[in-house]
Amino acid sequence: MPSIDAARRRLRLADPHISVLGILVEESEVPGELETALAELRSAGIVGDDGSIIGDLYPLVATLLEPRVIVRTEITGPQGVLESGAVIGNDFVFVHEGWPGEAESEYLPVEAPLLVPALARSIDLHEDVVEGADLTETIVSTTGELDALMVRMEAGQGIVDTEEAARETGAPERLVEVLAQLNCMWRMTVAWKNAHVENPEPTFTGLAVWDCGMEGYWVRELPAEPVREGEVTLESPLRVRRTNAKELWQMLADLLPDGSELG
Repeated sequence: MPSIDAARRRLRLADPHISVLGILVEESEVPGELETALAELRSAGIVGDDGSIIGDLYPLVATLLEPRVIVRTEITGPQGVLESGAVIGNDFVFVHEGWPGEAESEYLPVEAPLLVPALARSIDLHEDVVEGADLTETIVSTTGELDALMVRMEAGQGIVDTEEAARETGAPERLVEVLAQLNCMWRMTVAWKNAHVENPEPTFTGLAVWDCGMEGYWVRELPAEPVREGEVTLESPLRVRRTNAKELWQMLADLLPDGSELG
């Protein structure tokens, strides 16, 4: 169910609720398939019987209807895939995070200078377990070998014997050792339109990282993000490099456009 925390300007909304709010702002008729979402918004006191939206929602709705920058993060872990991200508008910035097993995400405003810390928190960027790790260490394989290894892990077999897992999947033994400690994988994609280009196509930047517990953080350099549909095959090269929290913090900041690109 949707809900609102007026004291801290937080909202819990699912995608159908967002769709309904956009339709109401445009003063259009809500289609039948969204009637349940509309009823839930009314029950939560977010939408009046006459279709009016409470004033606290206008910053969020205005930002969602005319975003300047969209950040989307997919976090794959033991409880499935969760989505989080951020939306930057002309006047407001909102971040949102999902919760395992729930349709609603929590939306809350942040000040623009605090966006990178908010994104870092959303992917649980934390102090490195391994100090002084070799940040030049790389592992080279293929996406097919990675997929075979992930299938084995998802089937509940785990990785007890790294030599056996490497032999059965064809993956390098070092890759097996790293993924045996996997907590989660996350991919962050940022999209915006450059204000100084006539009729611009959206600009995309992206980052893919493995959080591997005692083996630390690894950034996937190949296939490089953002990956478009059909670009990667089982034969595509895979290259991951060890990184750390400090470097990742800077990578998060570098994903975002600067003011000159937005105009």
